[in-house]
Amino acid sequence: MIVLTVVVIALLIAGLAVYLFWVGTLLTRIATNLEACEGSVQQVNRDAALIGPGVEHINRSGGTVAGALPLLYGFAEKIVVKASPNPVRPEVAVPASGRRRSRLFDGVGYSPR
Repeated sequence: MIVLTVVVIALLIAGLAVYLFWVGTLLTRIATNLEACEGSVQQVNRDAALIGPGVEHINRSGGTVAGALPLLYGFAEKIVVKASPNPVRPEVAVPASGRRRSRLFDGVGYSPR
């Protein structure tokens, strides 16, 4: 019985040693991959530092254009009125099919007229 206990303990220790060796090799492989990733992260940071001022310039230009859109829209409307063969234009454009009637009004008993 004592011999069997010693053998079982030796097998458990051997199994634990194999398991720890396997985990150690996996952790070593992970550490190597992380070191390789560190270089990639540093390269991405260097590239982003170069891109950042360009993005700020794009945002600044986009804000200028967005602020000028109402003015540009007004100019475009004046050009369309001058270039139109119909000098008198209705206040609100109405589709050729007429106004669309919603069936939701009927459901609540509302008549827009």
